[in-house]
Amino acid sequence: MAQTLPSIASGEGGLTRYLEEIRRFPMLQPEEEYMLAKRYSERDDTQAAHKLVTSHLRLVAKIAMGYRGYGLPIGEVISEGNVGLMQAVKKFEPDRGFRLATYAMWWIKASIQEYILRSWSLVKMGTTANQKRLFFNLRKVKSKIQALDDGDLNPEQVSEIATRLNVSEEEVVSMNRRLSGDASLNAPIRATEGESGEWQDWLVDDSESQEDMLVEQDELENRRRMLGDAMSVLNDREKRIFEARRLSDEPLTLEELSGEFDISRERVRQIEVRAFEKVQEAVQAASREQALAARQQAEAARQQATGA
Repeated sequence: MAQTLPSIASGEGGLTRYLEEIRRFPMLQPEEEYMLAKRYSERDDTQAAHKLVTSHLRLVAKIAMGYRGYGLPIGEVISEGNVGLMQAVKKFEPDRGFRLATYAMWWIKASIQEYILRSWSLVKMGTTANQKRLFFNLRKVKSKIQALDDGDLNPEQVSEIATRLNVSEEEVVSMNRRLSGDASLNAPIRATEGESGEWQDWLVDDSESQEDMLVEQDELENRRRMLGDAMSVLNDREKRIFEARRLSDEPLTLEELSGEFDISRERVRQIEVRAFEKVQEAVQAASREQALAARQQAEAARQQATGA
């Protein structure tokens, strides 16, 4: 991991050039990502680690853009996110069956948030989990409850925010006063009639979202894998009929299959229906197990990254 990563030059064009440069790194297919992660974890292969990191630099940049409203140099925010990404690669366990992006997201956000808390003078205070949550969510909650005016919050607003974020009312009042001096950095805006949000929400990235692509690839691969595993519950005749009727680009007719197996068309239909039910039950069971495992891994990663 000692290999050099692209850097962001100072000046207006520095960010643009950086984004263009990291787009040249190809995204990895699941199988390639798995093999690279295994090579790094088992043999400490730095070339493999470098490929894993560079293929996810666009993910870091996308996450970092969401923190532009805190008034810090975007190049430094991205660099801190890259540090979090490298930590994620070091601790990633490919045999758990999930993609690196899902795991790395927590490390990237945690690294960026720690940097913001260290760097922004107004919030050089304690760094408990509650204070972090309050700092990074206060403005969003204020916007939701229409508490958009500068100055102190009224008692009802303080109470509602404290309840929503699970902090004390005193912490809400203190943090709001600390942030009031630079509210314009992340101030709500109205772009057009009927539309509102924070100014950073309207930053447009015309490139295709790496996160969306990874999610689509994951879903497709998961569906294929679960279908293949689920079909193992079928016997040879059920599998042949199910594939011929449900998976073929040109499905066979009941008549054709009845001749092939020397049974009635009704019997073919019954076998097809039963085979579909068995596959459906197996897929649903696998989906439940996978969802539970994903929640457990994400929660473990979140707790480890945030120190909660």
